[in-house]
Amino acid sequence: MARRKAASFDTQRGAIRDAAARLFADAGYASTSVADIAAACGVSKALLYHYYRDKEHLLFDIAESYTERLQQIVGEVGGEGLPAVAQLRRLIARFMAEYEHSAARHRVLVQDVKYLSRAHRTRVVARQRAVVDGFARVVGELAPAAAPEALHKPLTMMLFG
Repeated sequence: MARRKAASFDTQRGAIRDAAARLFADAGYASTSVADIAAACGVSKALLYHYYRDKEHLLFDIAESYTERLQQIVGEVGGEGLPAVAQLRRLIARFMAEYEHSAARHRVLVQDVKYLSRAHRTRVVARQRAVVDGFARVVGELAPAAAPEALHKPLTMMLFG
């Protein structure tokens, strides 16, 4: 019979993910070792490998879970049935609130995704594109005649900096 996960497995995994995100954001993925992450979490390297098979898997989980959260926000706001202007304001407000406590994850997403394997990077980039597409759809609804569809994504990217 397969061994069951402890009730605290997801909580511990999240704590490791958050600590690694802070370390990656501060020092960079390439400069952060598994030993650094284990020390920051107060666990052994062996225990860390119980939660993540390797450092790249941990990086992927940071980027994947963060982009999944951003997609979730786009979906939730889209489901509120707001007019385009209100929807754009709500998206911006929700994203700013998310960024407020996700600065490390956001920095990792921007600076370290390049270290992911092709398959993992492709999944994360697809999620990022879905987020941009959600914003671009709202931008397009604001003034469909004034902004041709070809400008929706560039205008959206201006919002992201």
